[in-house]
Amino acid sequence: MGIMLKKPEGVAGSAWPAILIGLFVAFGGVLFGYDTGTIGGILEMPYWQRLFAKGNHTNITSSEKSLIVSILSAGTFFGALLASPMGDLTGRRWGLIYSTFVFTFGVILQTAATAQPMFIAGRFFAGLGVGLISALIPLYQSETSPKWIRGTVVGAYQLAITIGLLIAAIVNNSTSNRNDTGCYRIPIAVQFAWGLILVGGMLLLPETPRYLIKRGRPEDAARSLSRLRRLDVTHPALIEELAEIEANHQYELSLGKATYLDTVRGTLGKRLATGCLLQALQQLTGVNFIFYYGPNFFKSVGIKPFTTNLITNIVNVVSTFPGLYMVEKWGRRPLLLFGAIGMCICQFIVAAVGTAATGSSAQKAMIAFVCIYIFFFACSWGPVAWVVTGELFPLKVRAKSLSMTTATNWLLNFAIAFSTPYIVDTGPGKAGLGPKVFFIWGSCCFVCIAFVWFLIYETKGLSLEQVDELYSKVGKAWQSKGFVPTVSFQEVRDAAGINGRGQSLADLEATAYRKRSITHEGEVLGHEKM
Repeated sequence: MGIMLKKPEGVAGSAWPAILIGLFVAFGGVLFGYDTGTIGGILEMPYWQRLFAKGNHTNITSSEKSLIVSILSAGTFFGALLASPMGDLTGRRWGLIYSTFVFTFGVILQTAATAQPMFIAGRFFAGLGVGLISALIPLYQSETSPKWIRGTVVGAYQLAITIGLLIAAIVNNSTSNRNDTGCYRIPIAVQFAWGLILVGGMLLLPETPRYLIKRGRPEDAARSLSRLRRLDVTHPALIEELAEIEANHQYELSLGKATYLDTVRGTLGKRLATGCLLQALQQLTGVNFIFYYGPNFFKSVGIKPFTTNLITNIVNVVSTFPGLYMVEKWGRRPLLLFGAIGMCICQFIVAAVGTAATGSSAQKAMIAFVCIYIFFFACSWGPVAWVVTGELFPLKVRAKSLSMTTATNWLLNFAIAFSTPYIVDTGPGKAGLGPKVFFIWGSCCFVCIAFVWFLIYETKGLSLEQVDELYSKVGKAWQSKGFVPTVSFQEVRDAAGINGRGQSLADLEATAYRKRSITHEGEVLGHEKM
């Protein structure tokens, strides 16, 4: 096996248009990453503290800090749930454009704010837009990318998030000492540029061929796939790929119209549980504790907050690149196991050092192992969680299921953002855990190890249609690595048309196989008679 990611031999057309389109769409992750990064720094700006503090206070309280940070995640939760109807009604492409308008409205409110109510409202609407975008981007990427590099393309969404976090740290560092409203308005207003870039690009990109098939527009789907693969609409390879997509969709429709209840039936329920737990555990690894409250936490233990925040963000960006490579070389399952084990060890070390030791040596050790932890997260659970959830679901329920898995991510994001000040800070009504909070994150990482072993299937190299076959034939996640697809959905569609409603995929495959054998025997007999 070579070290380079190469297009498989015999695959017609060019993969670069679809890859570049997928990488551009990933730019939407900058919106979330940048917004997450700015709020942590803004909360520590002296001028912002004085301006937004209520009454005679010179600083905002822990409860106010909790609300300001977590309200974005509340908005993203509802945005992710709304992504399904928006993605199905307006399309993946226009859905992303409309979502960016919602996000921009939130940025306007935050930029204009000089008191908490308007600032909080702006955070909510920005979160609503980010939630919509965060569910639609993996959906768009997974439906347009070639299967042999789909993991890297979808994982680039996480890379964009890390780049957004890094840019936010740099901008915050440059404006933090300003003694006017520019200290927070400049970092927030920069987000207008991100929205403009995303909308401008999406106006030029095609709708996904799978969505167009779903809407009964096969001619438009052929033109879209032609742009993505750089093949003429009459090319046999393009016709074959489109026929397989359409046949898979027809098979799904033969099982009945999709409802939210369908997302929990049969293997779809297992897949939905896997996706929701994966997104929940991604948050429970503790990564957003570091990026939401990192500056505040490091300051409380005597470490320079803005400098440390910049270092952790640089590590986050750089470490994501090997993950984008390894997701296609190692596979989803081994990479998630590798990351969970590494994160677990680092979190317990940080907790032990922070609890038992003091002084500069302990501080340096904490920073070092936080950075190592970020490496393990950024090369595994950061990008791969989005990759796996983007691959799990069939076209019939894909938008609905993805919106729920993404909403789970944001629900846990909200819970962590809201509760952290009460868990970490000292004072009346607070737990005052301080560095001990890393014991909680380490324990969650230990749960991640068992979760990957028992529930994560290996989907590397499979088309989205072949993932259906994987779940219908392989009962245990640890047995999925050696799976080889054998179903052609065009043959299954023909078999279903005979007497297939209500039959399992395995039964339909057997019917299709018998039909193919009879046809082959007839052709042989015909040749012998000649």
